[in-house]
Amino acid sequence: MPRCIEWRDGAVVLVDQTLLPGEERWLRLTDPDAVVDAIRRLAVRGAPAIGAAGALGVALAARAGRDVPAAAARLRAARPTAVNLARGVDRALARLPEGPDAVLAEACAVVEEEAASGRAIGERGADLLAGLVPGRLRLLTHCNTGWLAAVEWGTALGVVTVLHERGRIERVYAEETRPLLQGARLTAYELASLGIDHRVVVDAAGPSLIARGLVDVVVVGADRIAANGDVANKVGSYPLALAAARAGIPFVVAAPESTVDESTATGGGIEIEERDPAEVAADLPAYNPAFDVTPHDLVTAVVTERRTVRPSEGDTL
Repeated sequence: MPRCIEWRDGAVVLVDQTLLPGEERWLRLTDPDAVVDAIRRLAVRGAPAIGAAGALGVALAARAGRDVPAAAARLRAARPTAVNLARGVDRALARLPEGPDAVLAEACAVVEEEAASGRAIGERGADLLAGLVPGRLRLLTHCNTGWLAAVEWGTALGVVTVLHERGRIERVYAEETRPLLQGARLTAYELASLGIDHRVVVDAAGPSLIARGLVDVVVVGADRIAANGDVANKVGSYPLALAAARAGIPFVVAAPESTVDESTATGGGIEIEERDPAEVAADLPAYNPAFDVTPHDLVTAVVTERRTVRPSEGDTL
């Protein structure tokens, strides 16, 4: 399985996700502000991947003799919702008194940990769904949660990949994900490379597919999970949870432990990123929230690399 970001020969190397699937271009970044820009414009995206990017950006600043705390602050603020970014930055910054090599070692540890969590999430999630829904599955997912989002392997798409290996997938419906089409561009790209039967659907069609009985389970990722099990994910996830609850099918969240934020009590404490309205409509006034929050009572299970938690049954994280 490839990696979407890594440290190589003194630079942060990442695939520019804004160009996929039409062009696979790898960027070599040697300045922390270039990493900030890559995070902001979604050249690197997905909570685990931007956590890795943030940590590596701090390492760049430390090795260049820059004002590391200032660079870390810029990296930390690049996108506010996903807790992984702040955690990756803070972990690398904490090693600064030990010198640049220690900062780099910590940043590389963040990359390795995010990469390693995916396979375990996939196995655990596949085991869960095998117990919840018999037979071959028709899944619906939202945004992109594969190796492009999670350094390596994936979160929700990691679950899909393991189910595919076990012969349990009938079809995957991938919502296009407005306004930047991460589902249509990136998830479809990953599913096609894996040979998984899939269909891209517009975001507004997802709940009706569920209502028509065409979906057995909804599996999504997360950018931040509050202590009570409320889940912030790409905007459009909440309607899917409502539809799943109405239809009586599971709504499952797959994410690494690094996405769990026990210091945030509920979803009401999660800052929702608001992006440039021009992404929605260049010449019209628009509101462009990047995420929404799904209340815990609609979440059948949260699956991490270490545990399975059932928020709708009163479990907390």
